[in-house]
Amino acid sequence: MIVNNNQSLPMVRVADIVTEKNTPRWLIDQLWGASSVGVIGGAPKCSKTWLALDMSVSVATGTACLGRYEVPEAGPVLTYLAEDSLAIVRERVEGIARHRGLPLDSVPIHVITAPVLQLDREPHRTQLLEAARQLHPRLLLLDPLVRLHGIDENHAGEVAELLAYFRGLQRELNLSVVLVHHTRKNAAGGAAAGLGLRGSSDIHAFGDSNLYLRRTSDRLMLSSEHRAAAAARSVYLELVATDAATTHLAVTGDVGGEKRHDLRKRVLDLLAENGVLTRGKLREVLSVKNERLGEALESLQQAGRISRTPIGWQRTN
Repeated sequence: MIVNNNQSLPMVRVADIVTEKNTPRWLIDQLWGASSVGVIGGAPKCSKTWLALDMSVSVATGTACLGRYEVPEAGPVLTYLAEDSLAIVRERVEGIARHRGLPLDSVPIHVITAPVLQLDREPHRTQLLEAARQLHPRLLLLDPLVRLHGIDENHAGEVAELLAYFRGLQRELNLSVVLVHHTRKNAAGGAAAGLGLRGSSDIHAFGDSNLYLRRTSDRLMLSSEHRAAAAARSVYLELVATDAATTHLAVTGDVGGEKRHDLRKRVLDLLAENGVLTRGKLREVLSVKNERLGEALESLQQAGRISRTPIGWQRTN
């Protein structure tokens, strides 16, 4: 078959693709990729909007998200929060900023004030594109997805067309798009949490970076997944509201950290009772995997709590 060159698809040899040196890999280190699309997913009342606003303040000011995750390059943020009044948005952003010692005037977050934004139709699509083109934001936050359209979220074709619009914004304007979205009840944690997002599975597949919030035994847990990087260690979060003027989310610990701490304590207790024990005997009594035991022994040795002798391990204090 003869193909008209004027109708052929554009192409380039991979070696001729221009690369940009020093381009940031992350919008927020470990949490969100640079120029990436995705969702913050979670059940109602899981602090999804608080997390989204914390991310927004961090990107806008170059300060660490949740006090832990660095922002390589700051820039303006454009937001639309369909379920919160403008006064509440200001109050929340101001509290996060005040907690970081920042005056509100120094936070370049811009809030779309339109009462309705339906991004499955015109003229709202073009209006959002033009607003973003004028501002040149590094981050576009839309919260929540369900209030931004009139489609059937379970219809794969309709969902794919809406998501293609968001992908088009990301590619044309080189920005990150964060969509806040609900999960089904009892959604699992970790990467599997994406399967619990409400609606078509295309919403999960769409994300370059996705974050998930869920409650486990009255604790709020944050997990992540990325298309082109390993997931960050899951952490526990707490909404700190002891001072209403500085309400903010904070990391309270790593998920799994308690288990590692408990294993180290059990090793120390066994050695206190028995004097010297081989690694094999420790593993037998503790009934743990060899790798986990090795990590605990190495950690305790580096801390100076135990030492290795020709006949086994012993406590040093």
